[in-house]
Amino acid sequence: GPVVSNIYNLIREEPFPGVESPWRRHISEAQNYTVRLRSDPGNGELSPAEEELINEIFQEHGGKTQWALVELCHALPEWKDPDGSAIPIKFGDILRAGDRAETEIAAIEDELANLATVQMLVSAT
Repeated sequence: GPVVSNIYNLIREEPFPGVESPWRRHISEAQNYTVRLRSDPGNGELSPAEEELINEIFQEHGGKTQWALVELCHALPEWKDPDGSAIPIKFGDILRAGDRAETEIAAIEDELANLATVQMLVSAT
């Protein structure tokens, strides 16, 4: 850890019989907490800024072992030892660790809540 809760839930989730989710189409089932890319999902949903960020992160950390990545992640200020359990890391905690102002954090959290509402409404149709 840390692992984003939504991703962790997708990794642990049992697929519905007869339904192939986009996650399962591209990501393998977990074997000893390890998942693998089954197929290239493409980048049609990513903005150029997101693609650039992914490339920068991969350039810096792509060659590290899993244990070097664990050590790196456990040094992050938002990580707390869950003592064998799980502790959710909120977006606000991550933003605070990045020295974002409380007003900016509140605005981002509001935007995320609004996006979740829109996604829920779109999914319902």
